[in-house]
Amino acid sequence: MARSRGVPALKAASTFDLSGGRLCLDFANTLSKRLTSHPRELLVSYGDLVAWSRQAGVVTGLEARGLIRKARRHPADAAVVLDRAIALREAIYRIFSAIAAERPAGAGDLAILNAALTEALPLLGIVPEGDGFGWEWTGDGQRLDRMLWPVTRSAADLLTSAELAAVRECEAETCAWLFMDRSRNRSRRWCDMKACGNRAKARRHYERKRKDHKGA
Repeated sequence: MARSRGVPALKAASTFDLSGGRLCLDFANTLSKRLTSHPRELLVSYGDLVAWSRQAGVVTGLEARGLIRKARRHPADAAVVLDRAIALREAIYRIFSAIAAERPAGAGDLAILNAALTEALPLLGIVPEGDGFGWEWTGDGQRLDRMLWPVTRSAADLLTSAELAAVRECEAETCAWLFMDRSRNRSRRWCDMKACGNRAKARRHYERKRKDHKGA
């Protein structure tokens, strides 16, 4: 069922936390407090999806404003794109969550990603860049789903890269955000030491104090 048809103005740049280390992981992390009974959806509207894309560098400010204008003219189409984005996000999350836990990725989730790749990759082309060449999305820049193309490619690139073994899932009880562990000894446990890490340390400190008090 299509989600919110409203298309609000772009959010401030501080709305989203981009600590995943790869575009596809940052996209998977747009659901907060995933393991609680009341997870917080950060992509409530198509406007939220565009705002995330702008902050993540997937679209420019000018492109984002154009997408918002088009979405306001075609709200039903924008709602369908949002539903597709959420479905892709959840497939990406499940794939990399399984990899972090050293489990096989689900066939259904890989099928969702491959379907997105089948649509995105024909829109990627080689263009002159400086003294050489580079990749560029050659499809219609005002297609409402254009932000899903680089997200899909990012997931495929990570799945086929030597960095795949560095994918981790935050160990905080309620979080489950994904991130790249680039620490020297591959011992990072939390998505953000200032947030989940500090809460975990505070909880352990409280438990030790409580046990000491009981044993006194």
